[in-house]
Amino acid sequence: MSDDDFIIPAGPAARRSRQARVRWGSHVVTIGGDAPVRVQSMTNTDTVDVIETAIQVKELARAGSELVRITVNTPEAAQAVPHIREQLDRMGVDVPLVGDFHYNGHRLLTEFPACAEALSKYRINPGNVGKGDKRDRQFAQMVEVAAKHDKVVRIGVNWGSLDQELLAQMMDDNGRLAEPHEPQQIMYRAIVTSALASAKRAEEIGLRGEQIILSCKMSGVQDLVTVYRALAKRCDYALHLGLTEAGMGTKGTVASTAALALLLQEGIGDTIRVSLTPQPGEARTQEVVVALEILQSLGLRSFNPSVTACPGCGRTTSTTFQELAKQIDDYLRAQMPVWKAKYPGVETMKVAVMGCIVNGPGESKHADIGISLPGTGEAPAAPVFIDGEKALTLRGEGIAREFQTLVENYIEKRFGAAA
Repeated sequence: MSDDDFIIPAGPAARRSRQARVRWGSHVVTIGGDAPVRVQSMTNTDTVDVIETAIQVKELARAGSELVRITVNTPEAAQAVPHIREQLDRMGVDVPLVGDFHYNGHRLLTEFPACAEALSKYRINPGNVGKGDKRDRQFAQMVEVAAKHDKVVRIGVNWGSLDQELLAQMMDDNGRLAEPHEPQQIMYRAIVTSALASAKRAEEIGLRGEQIILSCKMSGVQDLVTVYRALAKRCDYALHLGLTEAGMGTKGTVASTAALALLLQEGIGDTIRVSLTPQPGEARTQEVVVALEILQSLGLRSFNPSVTACPGCGRTTSTTFQELAKQIDDYLRAQMPVWKAKYPGVETMKVAVMGCIVNGPGESKHADIGISLPGTGEAPAAPVFIDGEKALTLRGEGIAREFQTLVENYIEKRFGAAA
């Protein structure tokens, strides 16, 4: 065993993409270059319902989404977009809106200029802009509108709606080779080729390279990783990551995390979306929460104070530490929208809520503030550690309430001075 076996990890690789700027009014969200990896999400409301859509956009933005995409699929939806923007502006929500276009985007963007102006970014799917001679003409119409209004465009290829003419041509060419490649490899190439060719055409029409973001979404983890590695080697456009149709609950969360973490660790990706299917009764904002946790777990960004808590075992005879950990975690998350401005740096704070003497004191010492609750057979006392030192011991029925007060006082003392 040598010291080389214990090299401190360097963390995620540096990205090398161009930097795009998505604007609404004076608010600018930078994407790519040395900007942080951005989180985005999408509404699932009927865009025609202005109030309901605006409310969900606000909820997603408050949860941490820095761009929010809305469906623009009908003339009525296009007419609603500027009213949604107005409603958001009245609510003080300056999050940029992204228009999601398929099939008729060329018509909606040209016939409803107020919609084109109210959106900060357009999402175009090369596989759904038309067929034959119409494809190039309709794609050009959308890009020309984006250039006219100085908007950013995401050219988003999706394997579920890949340009079938391109795929068929590449399959035919492959079939004529002496040693044909596997069909799956040709599909990968077709997806990347579609994205790069569309980006090149967009630049020829008038978009600048920094106005273009690419995505090549797949629904399989290994498929996504393979395609994005190839795409990243072949261009320096900003890239949007997302496992499409990831699913719901644990499956969707785990699959998205596995795929995105691998790519982000390699320095691939400038914006991310976790495409979760909400479970019955689950808030749409859950996909944002997962995206934030992925970035924070990788050390790429900090959004909320982290709470370390043990899983519990036979040494812990009560669920007090679990309840306290959840209470503290929920409290910190709920306060963050206010604390962001009031307590700069509070998102980097580490809190430990542990259940017994085995790892409790050690974890608590490593946290900014931590508590080690009594386990089976231990004295009914809970030592509290602040900045690595034992500060006091809590006893009695009010431990949870007293510890929360200590956390509040610690935040005020340490981060209030930085405001």
